[in-house]
Amino acid sequence: MTEKEFKQTEENLKRSGPVPQHVAVIMDGNGRWARKRNLPRVAGHRAGIKSVREVVKGCGALGVDYLTLYTFSTENWSRPKTEVGALMRFLRGTLRRERDELDRNNVRLSAIGRIKDLPGPVRDELARSIEYLSGNTGLNLILALSYSGRTELLDAVRRVAREVEAGELRPGSITESTLRLRLYRGDVPDPDLLIRTSGELRISNFLLWQMAYSELYVTDVLWPDFRRSHLYEAIGEFQRRERRFGGISAKKGPR
Repeated sequence: MTEKEFKQTEENLKRSGPVPQHVAVIMDGNGRWARKRNLPRVAGHRAGIKSVREVVKGCGALGVDYLTLYTFSTENWSRPKTEVGALMRFLRGTLRRERDELDRNNVRLSAIGRIKDLPGPVRDELARSIEYLSGNTGLNLILALSYSGRTELLDAVRRVAREVEAGELRPGSITESTLRLRLYRGDVPDPDLLIRTSGELRISNFLLWQMAYSELYVTDVLWPDFRRSHLYEAIGEFQRRERRFGGISAKKGPR
């Protein structure tokens, strides 16, 4: 698609229905993409950076408020040390290289997960990038790093338990909001749309609390091949769905 065609598609989507406020993406298929080309797995991650740029640009153009990318899970630490080391070096370099591009696109940056488990140089580069982009007012880009949905819930429950033990919180006063506000980013609305690439039909321990009513969109496209046009297809599909949140359909069907 040309830039003119992208602009027209964006205008059509804005008129067609609500644009998701929060999009989450499981960026799957980097390894398979590389394997098909007889390349090392990290080559798939490098190729996937273009996809990240495309999705960031597309979400910004449509007025999406939040984009959460499943970047590195806690389970990924179990991969071979050489691969993990290469991924950490790649992550550090990518943060440094992409900062100016994100700034030009008015993007803010934050991260969720057990950030303390990342190597010191990666943590430092992440902190520099977050600070560098903190004055922007556009898309909120959230990187899930050393992240696990179960770990997030465990950390939130432990925080609640400490507050109860300290007498700061009464057990009888605990509500859903109590736990939600103790998640890594309790201030962020739940994802309206989850996109998973590479055709796998699972959510892989991602945003377990937040995904309660997210619309799921799965594509066979491998992440390094995912482009703005694929994002717009996913959002078009989202707009055609009726979100009932457990209620009754507002559409009148046959009796």
